[in-house]
Amino acid sequence: MENSAITRSLNLIEVVGLSERPVTLLELASKIDMPKATLHRLCQRLVEEGFLFREPDRRHYSVGPRLFKMGLTIVGSGVGTQRHAILRQVVDVTGETCNFVARSGTDAIYLARVESNWPLRVHLEPGARVPLHCTASGKLLLAHLDEQQRQKLLGLMTFERLTPATLLSADALEAEFAEILRNGYSTDREEFMVGLIAIAVPVLDATGRVVATLACHAPKARLSLEKAKRYVPVLQAAARKLAKTF
Repeated sequence: MENSAITRSLNLIEVVGLSERPVTLLELASKIDMPKATLHRLCQRLVEEGFLFREPDRRHYSVGPRLFKMGLTIVGSGVGTQRHAILRQVVDVTGETCNFVARSGTDAIYLARVESNWPLRVHLEPGARVPLHCTASGKLLLAHLDEQQRQKLLGLMTFERLTPATLLSADALEAEFAEILRNGYSTDREEFMVGLIAIAVPVLDATGRVVATLACHAPKARLSLEKAKRYVPVLQAAARKLAKTF
């Protein structure tokens, strides 16, 4: 029983869940008596099942969306608390919902989220996935991929029309990517949901690579996109703080 796949999985989940920060495969190997190749395969399987999450730098593992939903105590401790506190500071300034977002395949995935206090808001939990092609975070993450990787990913995507403003082709997105790189931020002009606008800035790792985003969104009736752009410096300062949580 001690060597069963279930026991190995639970031991691995326990180590990651009780860690105060995301852990590398090497760190896991030092705590779990398991061949490294086996450990790597098990991590991959748990990522696929949603119990673990592979961090944007692709080297660290943390709690996955299914564990968030199970209400494990890790949600309220360690790196989760740090990220929540940073997002809370931005929400206190902007008055609107803020998200910490990374890419997972052809989706953007919410790593952390703090809601506004307004009754009119979009409810999405940590672990929720949204399309890349029609969200501020998704477009920003695509814009910062290298050309070969971006073209490969665009070829795998389904450009679903969610609103009249949704961009529906790789060519249309490429024009948007050039603007994002010039501006240093990305916007959602009611492309994901009618009446909803958003703005996102990049979060960089230690090497300067864009691995995640910090985004703020709100109903257009309450916050215009032009007013939202005034918060870019606030978002950028918070993004630098988030970068230190990797």
